[in-house]
Amino acid sequence: MSMDFNNSENQSNFDLIPNNTLAKVRMSIKPGGYDDQNQGWVGGYATRNENTGSIYLSCEFVILEGEYARRKVWGLIGLYSNKGAEWGNMGRSFIKAILNSARGVSENDNSPAAQNARKINGFSDLDGIEFVAKITTKKDQNEELRNEIRFAITPDHKDYQAFMGSIAQAAVKASTPAAPAANNRPAWAR
Repeated sequence: MSMDFNNSENQSNFDLIPNNTLAKVRMSIKPGGYDDQNQGWVGGYATRNENTGSIYLSCEFVILEGEYARRKVWGLIGLYSNKGAEWGNMGRSFIKAILNSARGVSENDNSPAAQNARKINGFSDLDGIEFVAKITTKKDQNEELRNEIRFAITPDHKDYQAFMGSIAQAAVKASTPAAPAANNRPAWAR
């Protein structure tokens, strides 16, 4: 039995998303089956590269709105490298920024509520998280340009609210010191 593809649509030609484009994205993690209970890496979300020994989260970012809606960008979030702590530290910083963006927390907010917002129970908490990302371009190992996401936009950025709406408004209210209470007592109580 043969299959006929003559009536299929032609391939879509996706040009690169322009460098430094901001977009609201949903991150999904492709489970790699690697766990390390001592690190809190459970649930099989981490991936271990058998050749290099590096450990990372293999992520897909789907753009949710705007001109590039439904486009995807793939990337890795480093957890560990035999070469040193830098890759894992960059991954931890990126995850912190993702949590700040998704949960509407300023980078400068160190209140107990903000500290709590930067905690997760496991990588499953990151699977499906929505945040504002900065999409950049970079040459891959074949010297071809590709898109990547390595930076999350937090409420401190001037364009954050345009993407996150009510989350941003809640973040601003939470980080703004309360004004002194007005004298709202009834006239008879003054």
